[in-house]
Amino acid sequence: MSQSSSRLAVLLAGAASLSLLTGCGGASDDAASDKSSGSASKVTVVASTNVYGDIVERIGGDRVDVTSIISDPDQDPHSYEASTRNQLALSKAKVVVENGGGYDDFIDRMLDSGNASVDVINAVEVSGHTAPAGEELNEHVWYDFPSVSKIADRIADALGKADPDNAATFTKNAAAFKEKVTALEDKEAALKSAHTGDGVAITEPVPVYLLEASGLVNKTPGEFSEAIEEGDDVSAKVLKATLDLFSGKKVKALVYNEQTSGAQTEKVKSAAEAAGVPVVPVTETLPEGKDYLTWMGDNVDALADALNK
Repeated sequence: MSQSSSRLAVLLAGAASLSLLTGCGGASDDAASDKSSGSASKVTVVASTNVYGDIVERIGGDRVDVTSIISDPDQDPHSYEASTRNQLALSKAKVVVENGGGYDDFIDRMLDSGNASVDVINAVEVSGHTAPAGEELNEHVWYDFPSVSKIADRIADALGKADPDNAATFTKNAAAFKEKVTALEDKEAALKSAHTGDGVAITEPVPVYLLEASGLVNKTPGEFSEAIEEGDDVSAKVLKATLDLFSGKKVKALVYNEQTSGAQTEKVKSAAEAAGVPVVPVTETLPEGKDYLTWMGDNVDALADALNK
């Protein structure tokens, strides 16, 4: 959504002052300097978050050297401050995967400083999602499984162009990855069959694609989730309307973004718990120790468990 742009504004000031330095970039800044020069023959890839970094690794295998700029599951991606190591990694990348849609504009700002030949994959553009008439774009396309399959194909294509000798392997790996994504879609279809029309609440629009594919109806006032995503305070009237969803038993679950919690979202979470409404936590980046497929499978399973209570 365009709201994310304002919440990412802090990135732009940091990115504007960055210069191309010699050094090393990596999946995290500290890990960056530990990568050996032996990876030079691999396709160097930078992803804005470890969500896309993991997908690249599923497809590229040992033929890619991936840097994920945002990789801390406890960090709010909207307030991330870019570093000179990020700039360096981008300057050396053959392929860059960004989310787009205003979510990670700092990538484009840093790319403007150099490396014009890099192949940039914009996940929102690949997904084909646009803003509905009169509404904002939901840019969280990694929660939309059909979009993720499209992104996987685009990644395989980019890696194949960078490393033609292994293009067939990348295509094969993408096909295997997409089969597992299709299994996630099957789980959504099962939820839809059992729970079409059930109401749910959210704190932010992060999981909305998953909820819609599962046949669920988001009952949260738009003013609430939009304000939370933009980092604004929610009016007393809107907050009350949101809290009433739980006391009035109008929703069967609260899907709660753990990475951007605050006083008002905590109040909503407490209201859900007090009313006996299950809380389903979600995040914007990969939790430690999980890959994309495991993470999303766990999310769908947790939602199913909540709805079945």
